[in-house]
Amino acid sequence: MSDATLEDDRRLSPRSIPFFLVHLAAVIGVCALGWSWKGLLLAVVLYYARMFGVTAGYHRYFSHRTFRTSRPVQFLLALLATSSAQKGVIWWAAHHRAHHKYSDLPGDVHSAKLDGFVWSHVGWIVSRKYEGTDESRVKDLTAYPELRWLDRWFLVPPIALGVGLWLVGGAWALVWGMFVSTTLLWHGTFTINSLTHLFGRRRYATTDNSRNSFILALVTMGEGWHNNHHYYQRSVNQGFFWWEIDPTYYLLRAMAAVGLVWDLHTPPARVRDAHLALPATVASSVASSPTAPAVAPPAPAFATTAVEAG
Repeated sequence: MSDATLEDDRRLSPRSIPFFLVHLAAVIGVCALGWSWKGLLLAVVLYYARMFGVTAGYHRYFSHRTFRTSRPVQFLLALLATSSAQKGVIWWAAHHRAHHKYSDLPGDVHSAKLDGFVWSHVGWIVSRKYEGTDESRVKDLTAYPELRWLDRWFLVPPIALGVGLWLVGGAWALVWGMFVSTTLLWHGTFTINSLTHLFGRRRYATTDNSRNSFILALVTMGEGWHNNHHYYQRSVNQGFFWWEIDPTYYLLRAMAAVGLVWDLHTPPARVRDAHLALPATVASSVASSPTAPAVAPPAPAFATTAVEAG
């Protein structure tokens, strides 16, 4: 691929226009309606409800298969995830698996290290370059017609949510519950692609620049423990220790308690505690260097037997 073609691929996609219109609607809507603490509460509630769809659905289930569930619950997770307006589950998982395969190397779809903050945070998702989907990466997902339909018509869930908010609460509910909440949700999610590869602490020596962040774990329901995740991608919990807050994992544990999900894969002690076996000088260098040698073989990114008909 020539440099000219690459630059063409990175041009803004016309399909991303709604993305910018939602930002504009959020700002204009709040200015027109005025500040509302109740509105902010509605935005936050829908932010975290849909963030769970992103973290448990898009990420830990569809991208990494860290637990198993029934086919109806699989669809409901896909529906909740897609209501976040971050495209379809097949598209999302395919690009995320590519990110892990080439993390911070040529081929990574959103490397802050190679391409800078703006591209890794938002540029890649609004460009022409990654509009398509490499379905060879997600054959375990394309086998389900309902997921293929939802991936094709990914705008249906967020539009339905917006219409529902309008019918129930009028312009106030639409502005705060849809436009403000979705804008915050986008950028909350995107911080994991950008900021957790730039700032934070490293417990494990991975081949990329992934880092852990307590603040971003709060913002993203546990996704901020990004170095943990890149070290052992198969784990359903990204907070490996009790003090690493991971609300997504807590909710999945609750779902497991009532039989909605099962086979939650957690890191073996030898994996979780591998950093403790390092000499102090090496452990210190790991915390600041993304190029230190790995201390354990990389874990598989996903399994293909995560769903059972139900």
